[in-house]
Amino acid sequence: MFEKILIANRGEIALRIQRACRELGIKTVVVHSEADKDAKYVKLADESVCIGPAQSALSYLNMPAIISAAEVTDAEAIHPGYGFLSENADFAERVEKSGFVFIGPRSDSIRLMGDKVSAKQAMIKAGVPCVPGSEGALSDDPKEIVQTARRVGYPVIIKAAGGGGGRGMRVVHTEAALLNAVAMTKTEAGTAFGNPEVYMEKYLENPRHVEIQILADEHKNAVWLGERDCSMQRRHQKVIEEAPAPGIPRKLIEKIGDRCAEACRKIGYRGAGTFEFLYENGEFYFIEMNTRVQVEHPVTEMITGIDIVQEQIRIACGEKLRFRQRDIMLSGHAIECRINAEDPFKFTPSPGRITSWHPPGGPGIRVDSHSYAGYYVPPHYDSMIGKVIAYGATREQAIRRMQIALSEMVVEGISTNIALHRELMVDARFIEGGTNIHYLEQKLAAKPDLPKETALGAKSEAKVHE
Repeated sequence: MFEKILIANRGEIALRIQRACRELGIKTVVVHSEADKDAKYVKLADESVCIGPAQSALSYLNMPAIISAAEVTDAEAIHPGYGFLSENADFAERVEKSGFVFIGPRSDSIRLMGDKVSAKQAMIKAGVPCVPGSEGALSDDPKEIVQTARRVGYPVIIKAAGGGGGRGMRVVHTEAALLNAVAMTKTEAGTAFGNPEVYMEKYLENPRHVEIQILADEHKNAVWLGERDCSMQRRHQKVIEEAPAPGIPRKLIEKIGDRCAEACRKIGYRGAGTFEFLYENGEFYFIEMNTRVQVEHPVTEMITGIDIVQEQIRIACGEKLRFRQRDIMLSGHAIECRINAEDPFKFTPSPGRITSWHPPGGPGIRVDSHSYAGYYVPPHYDSMIGKVIAYGATREQAIRRMQIALSEMVVEGISTNIALHRELMVDARFIEGGTNIHYLEQKLAAKPDLPKETALGAKSEAKVHE
């Protein structure tokens, strides 16, 4: 086991990794920007290193500074968390070449799955079902593009090969709009991701977003830890997640889970990862793989009893998985609400000082947060300040416990989205289960006191992790 790990992240995930390390008896080094010098996890760390000013590009995205911090503190491994450099293949490669262990997949796996075109091709070879679309990146030949769209059938969606987080996508409903949409998406992709390649998929009208959590070691062992439903979204950003996904036959889940585990063995994947799917009319369609720990990993931990972050660390040490697929037992139901420092319905960021902080408690309640009374929420990063997770023997009990937890939670001094979560926890469609990915935006757009453009998402200044 490692003796010392450097945590190359901030916020609640930095504290989450730190807690996992402390339980394993591992010392931690926390890197931080000047804006985060008073963060809880900085004060709790065995060592901390300031790596730059508030701007992410000069601190949390500064590869040389992070590696230098690992060198001067004699850390053995670097955990990237989620967001920032967690899915940057160049960073993973530089970490390994500098003599440290990257707690995550190998750089070639990150590159393979980070490019949506190569990821889809790898999944097709591995037998994982994919959304019908182009076989690879779209060519520059207008006739070929038109023919592909006709074969796939309208509406189609044009996606950037290197995109993510809901960016670099454009839905096309008619042939007249196709070529212009492709050209615009290529330009945006080149600017935003440094890769102008785009591909085409059939646009599913009312899908759910369901994902499979996997763990794989370097000895070709892989298991899947159940599924999560992340369909409650706004602007392609998740708001509420739950496990297991309500209303989907277990045999269908087991079939897709086994295929994901087999795909990991075929591509030689190592570490934690998540296969994301669209689910519609009883069919699963692969859309992408996240080669890191997810924000919503706690709901899986609650129903499996497995500490995913600790397993990441064990795998990075070279250990074999400690369990086989038959050992994975799912029990109960868990729901997670992301608590953001933002207006609950206009979604404008609300940085500032938290004057009062009272997290909920009670049976089945878990709160993952780095916040506290007196903490200053900086304006430079993602607006998430914590996560409330409710566990119950049944989905109904988990919802009821979350309703109680949200009624108890007090955050003053800044605006938060707690009011939105309280509303959603009593929403009849959510309680019924199985809402699609458009439901929340449609619900917000129908609010009489909320401008439609705001409901559908006037762009937030907050920078998203995931």
